[in-house]
Amino acid sequence: MIVALSGTPGVGKTSVSALLKNHGYTILSLNEIALDNKFIKGVDKERNSTILDIDRINEYISKAYDTEKLVFIEGHASHLLKIIDKVILLRCHPTLLHKRLEEKGWKKEKIKENVEAEILDIILCEAVEFFSEQDIYEIDTTKKTVEAVSSSIIKIIQSDFKPLKNYTLGKIDWSEEILKDYIL
Repeated sequence: MIVALSGTPGVGKTSVSALLKNHGYTILSLNEIALDNKFIKGVDKERNSTILDIDRINEYISKAYDTEKLVFIEGHASHLLKIIDKVILLRCHPTLLHKRLEEKGWKKEKIKENVEAEILDIILCEAVEFFSEQDIYEIDTTKKTVEAVSSSIIKIIQSDFKPLKNYTLGKIDWSEEILKDYIL
C-alpha cells in the first residue's frame, strides 16, 4: 500500500516522517526522488521552485517499490501520484503556519501563497479530485506535538485504514481566516 503524506509546506510532514521512520515505516521523500533521478520538468521562476515530473515519479515508484508493503511518500505534491492508495493530509492553522514559514526564512509572497493555499483547502481539493473521501484522512497538527501526530497516523494504520471519525474530511475549516491581517 502506498500512502501519500501530504499537506501545505510547513504543516509538519518532514518531522512526522522522521518519527514514522524511527518506528520502522518506509518513508520516501517525493522531492529527493525527483532530484536524485532528475524527474524535473523545469523551474517555476516566479515561485522559485522546481516543477516535478509526476508521471515519471509515479512510474519509478511503481517499479521500485512493492505495493504490498506499506510505503509512505512524503511531499506536498505526493497526493498527485496515481499509484497512491490512501492520503494522509496534515493541516495547520494559518496563523501558526505563517509563523513557521517566517521562521524558515521564506519570502513574504511565498508565505502568503502557502497560507492562502491552506485556508482555501487547495491540497484537500486536489486530493478529493483523485480519491474517495474514505481514502483521505485529515490531521490538524496545530496543537499537537510531532509525537502526537505520528501516533494519530499509527492509529490510522492500526485501524487497517478504515474511516476514523477523528480524521474524516470536513472537520477542519480555516475559511474565516482569509480576511485576517496576516495575509493581506
